[in-house]
Amino acid sequence: MQLRPDQLSAHLANAAQDGLKPLYTVVGDEPLLQQEAADALRAAARAAGCSEREVFNVSGAHFDWSGVLGAAQERSLFAEAKIIEIRIPSGKPGKEGSEALQRYAEQLPEGVVTLVLLPTVEYAQLKSAWFTALQAQGVMIKVEPVERPALPAWIARRLAAQGQRVREGEEGQRTLAFFADRVEGHLLAAHQEISKLALLYPPGELSAEQVESAVLNVARYDVRQLCEAVLAGQVGRAWRILDGLKAEGESPVAVLWPLADDLRALQRVRAALDLGQPMPMALNAARVWGPRQRSIERAAALLSQRALTRLVGAASLCDGITKGLRQPDWPDDPWEALRRLILMTQHFTAPRQTAGRATTGTGATSKGGRPASLVLSV
Repeated sequence: MQLRPDQLSAHLANAAQDGLKPLYTVVGDEPLLQQEAADALRAAARAAGCSEREVFNVSGAHFDWSGVLGAAQERSLFAEAKIIEIRIPSGKPGKEGSEALQRYAEQLPEGVVTLVLLPTVEYAQLKSAWFTALQAQGVMIKVEPVERPALPAWIARRLAAQGQRVREGEEGQRTLAFFADRVEGHLLAAHQEISKLALLYPPGELSAEQVESAVLNVARYDVRQLCEAVLAGQVGRAWRILDGLKAEGESPVAVLWPLADDLRALQRVRAALDLGQPMPMALNAARVWGPRQRSIERAAALLSQRALTRLVGAASLCDGITKGLRQPDWPDDPWEALRRLILMTQHFTAPRQTAGRATTGTGATSKGGRPASLVLSV
């Protein structure tokens, strides 16, 4: 059985009558949601009579799995049932651990509720015998990050849970969008900012002014988010993420590499499409999988092979600038070079009316409404 985090409460409510399952696995990299799911499972287990708890942290390939297997078979004189918690921070239990987990899942002990905590599992591990056994023999809760489009609704639900809400209509939507921009990529801090509003203001309606004065800018970004924003044509969000990465001390080289990789993947996909291959086959041949497919597929429909050749060449020039080389007609500062590469890409990926108003830092535009730097570079 597989559940989303928002389905867990209903499952545990039913389990209060029918009994808990003997095995639960929580998978994901979002600390807040994983912690909340684990806390809910622990509380339900305690309510069901599991008064004893043993925790095993699997660290390294030399972890002794006999302790886990032995604990499952031991019965306490003082407790009718217990919780066994197995934490695998690396997501890779190793050969001995794989065999132990498979054996454990297939012979679940009575009177024990087992909780396995894993990060996001790599693609190759999804079909492994141990992961398949955990999925088949118990309940798996997959904790996915809350992406930016879903974040305002997530914030609204959290506010509602503590008896607060924003105003109806467009003003409320702008307030939630402002809130989301301030906490994107940092869900634990978002939870703290929401809780702070409950301390500052009584239940009821929150004004935009109250939210704007109380919510700190705690957004945290990663380079993958930047690539998605660039290929999705989200001009303002791309600049905000780029500025955030710079402020956090990220290396320009680390920012450029995945963006350049996406441009090269786009070039391969576009070439395959031009030869008549269907999109799924072109994406697979270019080794584009998972959430990355959506942004690559959209951008591939907007970018020609000629434009991609120029963008890949511009990314190569950017690479030289990040390593200290000077390029004619390009800024010497790596961050400004990155900004120019992004602007060049968004000339194609942004909606046409947005591209004409894209912020360049100078406001200079050509007669056609495009930023002047784009007309010279693309």
